[in-house]
Formats: sequence, C-alpha cells, structure tokens
Amino acid sequence: MKGLYALMLALAFASAACKKDDAPTTPSAPPTKTDTFTGTVQVKSSVNHTFTVEQSGQVSVTLTAASPPPTIVMGIGVGTPANGACGVLQGASVVAAASATAQLTGVVSPGMLCVAISDVGNQTTAVTYTVTVTHP
Repeated sequence: MKGLYALMLALAFASAACKKDDAPTTPSAPPTKTDTFTGTVQVKSSVNHTFTVEQSGQVSVTLTAASPPPTIVMGIGVGTPANGACGVLQGASVVAAASATAQLTGVVSPGMLCVAISDVGNQTTAVTYTVTVTHP
C-alpha cells in the first residue's frame, strides 16, 4: 500500500511540474536608444560622429535640421569608423534635405558605427546641422 501512495504522490508532483502556462510569452523588442549629434559642415567637407550598437536591430538616421538655407540638401551616410574617417557602407547613403522623417533605415549588427554628414557640392557657406540616430 505504501508503494501505491508513493507512486500516486510522485505522479502528482510530476503532473504539477509539467503544468502549461496559460499565457504564451512573446519576445520583446530590444530597447531603443537615440543619439543626437550637432555640428557644422564647412564647404567641401564632412563631419563624422560615432555611436555604439549593442545588439542587432534597425537603425534610423534623420537629418532633422540643416541651414543656411533651411532647404539645403546634405549627404548622409552610415558606416564604420577608421582612422578618423567614416567608411560609408555600400547602399547606406543618401542626399536629402532636413526632415522629421528618417532618411536612412536599415538593419545593423552590434559594434561601433558612424554617421557622416557632408557637403554634396552645393554649399556656399558653413552649414549647421542636427542629426538623430535611433538604434538598438
């Protein structure tokens, strides 16, 4: 009889350990960070800023302000920093005016990256800018 009670007790513990949760778990998105960079691009020049991506995910780059004039278009690119320069990745650059909408988006892997802001040949004076980079 003791053996039967022990077996029933063992089965009760085993079935309790195998209880299925009622709510399925969903993976959460990685936390997003936003870096804001400001500066001035001289005529026929560019400026680079570095940022660190801690996990794979989407990066968005937005040139939020550039002037004078407020309609000026600038070169914007994402790449890898080396020797004080930003080696812009193939397909990761655009020429655009300042906007509230991201001009560049893409998926990146963890590591050190850079954003480059440059004169595309239309500047007649130094241009002050603000660029935001959102990343995991």
